[in-house]
Amino acid sequence: MSDTRLSFKEMCAKFDVTPRTLRYYEYIELLHPEKEGRSRFYGNKELARMTLILRGRRFGFSLEDIRQWLLIYEKEGTTAQMHEWVALADRQLIELADQKQQLEDTIAELKNLRDTTAETLG
Repeated sequence: MSDTRLSFKEMCAKFDVTPRTLRYYEYIELLHPEKEGRSRFYGNKELARMTLILRGRRFGFSLEDIRQWLLIYEKEGTTAQMHEWVALADRQLIELADQKQQLEDTIAELKNLRDTTAETLG
């Protein structure tokens, strides 16, 4: 991997996040950019972490879950992190299946109410 170094603005653009989001991820210690004066720079490690953070958010994981998962890698290594990932993924799959069922029930109820109302109109 090349020795990438992105500025704060470039990092926001690359990952399509707002400056506020990026600052917040730093504040809660998900990211640790290099600092030179008031400037921040993001290397390969931070780019990889940001990719994982955004993927985790897309899957519905909380930022705290993601933070804890990233800390496991730093303290215990890849194998421990993968074990935790499997456990997190199992819990999230159950949660997503429940949300899917709730959505399907809501859609069916709305469709039924819509059809009943349409029949009343004649």
